[in-house]
Amino acid sequence: MKIKYLQILTFIIYLLPSNYAYSIEEPNIKNIIIHKEPKKIENIIFNNSENKTVELNDFSGKLIILNFWATWCAPCIEEMPSLNSLKEDKLLKNLEILAVNVGGEDIDTSKQFFKNLKINNLEIYVGQGPIIGKKLKIRGLPTTIFINKDNLEIARVIGFVNFKDKSFLKWLKNLN
Repeated sequence: MKIKYLQILTFIIYLLPSNYAYSIEEPNIKNIIIHKEPKKIENIIFNNSENKTVELNDFSGKLIILNFWATWCAPCIEEMPSLNSLKEDKLLKNLEILAVNVGGEDIDTSKQFFKNLKINNLEIYVGQGPIIGKKLKIRGLPTTIFINKDNLEIARVIGFVNFKDKSFLKWLKNLN
């Protein structure tokens, strides 16, 4: 009886540490891809709300959330308010969020979109969808790419993500 009890206890102890470590490393989001080896990312060029050229490399040294969206994209409309709320989190002070419209709309259309959704914490960026899509291998919208302080892609989400998800926030704060 003692041997059986000891075997069960050993088995449980064996399982616990690996599950615990896994939950810390990865958020519980089904459509996130976390790269085992960070990937080099090309410098991406887009325009800010004043129509001035901005380069992704301008944000080196920060954790970057690079979110690609369009005004006609229903999942983008759904996720944008939770992305907006990330800027209010004081524990994410070294986080830069770049919301880039790649749907072919101009700055004014993007501004109206932000106004309608009450997006007030994010700056608007507009980029050429076909060029950016090809360089970054974007397969659909929304797509969110996570870039570390060394300008390497460490993860991406294809499709909608709730940026208020507790496991996601814990993962993100560990990166920051």
